[in-house]
Amino acid sequence: MFSTIITPCFGDLDILGHVNNTVPAYWFELVRTKTTMRLFDPELKLTKESFPLILAHTDYDFVGQIYIQPDVEVKTWISKIGTKSFTVYHEIWQEDRLCVKGNAVVVYFDFTKQQSVPIPDDKRKILEEHLR
Repeated sequence: MFSTIITPCFGDLDILGHVNNTVPAYWFELVRTKTTMRLFDPELKLTKESFPLILAHTDYDFVGQIYIQPDVEVKTWISKIGTKSFTVYHEIWQEDRLCVKGNAVVVYFDFTKQQSVPIPDDKRKILEEHLR
């Protein structure tokens, strides 16, 4: 599991003083880039060869309110590995309360052929190390 601490900003708030419902999507993307995407491209060169991934699906369930304080913890791990894709699962916690949970399906993609392809065995082994 990966754990990332994020400090909510004033600009993250909505009119009611809660973290806006669009912000967790950004936080999840930020954490995926810092964690699971680096499993494929440690230096984030972001070339078609070094980063053969596309985002195919995301979903979020809001189960608690998030406030500007205290900091939040985003917990991330791989929840499923398929032949051509894998699922990243995220949770946002604040003060020992689960606030948001969600999934992102990431597809291993050949940009030349413009189609999904099987995840290579060496990359699959890396993903399996973070499977929960």
